[in-house]
Amino acid sequence: MIRRHLLATALGLGLAIAPLTHLLAWEAQVDALKSRWERVTTELPEGERRGALKELSGEAERLAEAHPDAAMPRVWHGIIEASHARERSGLGALGSARRARDALEQAVELDPQGGNGSAYVTLGALYHRAPGRPLGFGNRDTAEHMFRRALEIRPEGIDVNFYYAAFLADEGRADEAREHARRAVEGRARADRQASDEALRQQARALLSRL
Repeated sequence: MIRRHLLATALGLGLAIAPLTHLLAWEAQVDALKSRWERVTTELPEGERRGALKELSGEAERLAEAHPDAAMPRVWHGIIEASHARERSGLGALGSARRARDALEQAVELDPQGGNGSAYVTLGALYHRAPGRPLGFGNRDTAEHMFRRALEIRPEGIDVNFYYAAFLADEGRADEAREHARRAVEGRARADRQASDEALRQQARALLSRL
């Protein structure tokens, strides 16, 4: 009787621990993808980034497919594929941008915070930079909505403010662009995105000097 009770308890603990282990496994994989993306985008020379990002995006996509109920693998698939789109040209770039958009929109359906706003920042940049219809999906109103949503979540973020400032500058709204570029310059880099945030801070300084 005692043996059966101990076995049932052990099985119960095993069932409770298994989902947690499964969760931690994908979280560790997301962290690894994030670290590799940081190195690729901030350290590799231009000619080597495209291939590395293509490979990394494929890994992120497979991770997202393996965990359909988790938002963060989709957030990172979208971010990585958006970076891949920037390294491509023509219809290939537009195809990558669409895949990034789809992954990020799926992510925000699962997590309305969009990975602490990161999904909304990238969506804003995609809607800003993509060509409009009929060729693409670019839309200035949607871009601004995404940037404003990101600002609600993380108002002092370097990435949020830099990409919104770039959008405002392109829209001819120089005073607003200067304000957000200044916020990007003064923002605090995230511990897990130190290199990429510092790179954006430098871009924000350059943008501010031009405005």
